[in-house]
Amino acid sequence: MTGRTPDPDADAVAWGELLAGTYREIGERAMRDLPIYNDALGVEAVGFRRFNGTIVGIMVTPWFMNVVMPGSAARETSGTSIRIGFPAGDIEFTLSEVGQMGRIASCSLFSPMFQFADMAAALATAEAALAELMLPADSEEAVRRREPATTPIDRRNFLRGTLTERRG
Repeated sequence: MTGRTPDPDADAVAWGELLAGTYREIGERAMRDLPIYNDALGVEAVGFRRFNGTIVGIMVTPWFMNVVMPGSAARETSGTSIRIGFPAGDIEFTLSEVGQMGRIASCSLFSPMFQFADMAAALATAEAALAELMLPADSEEAVRRREPATTPIDRRNFLRGTLTERRG
């Protein structure tokens, strides 16, 4: 016995890898020759974990980056979309069928993917997006990020010239 603690997210990671495999096959079969395919990128499952009784993560492909979860997260709906509550707020997901995976819920972050020069940039963006999604909207960090980087321009200070750069 190794004494290692089982990973509670192992099934989430496995589901993400299965989905990535499905998208790799779709990419080779149907997407590679389309003009929206970024040859500099591959398919990768990013940050898959358990969340509120389901699985969530980000799928990066050469043609899109989506937040995805199993369609079972949409237990009570028969429509084509569903709103899911996350710490950052409610997000609308589109329901669709994806190969052997069946029904999934997805929310588009980027499509197409030409703003990414390489996989490292795409993966860093996916990790940052997932971190933001899991950051409570009323947390100190989220509030700080929403504050403007500079103070708003005050008419009085503008007219006094205190906002202009002084050159010596």
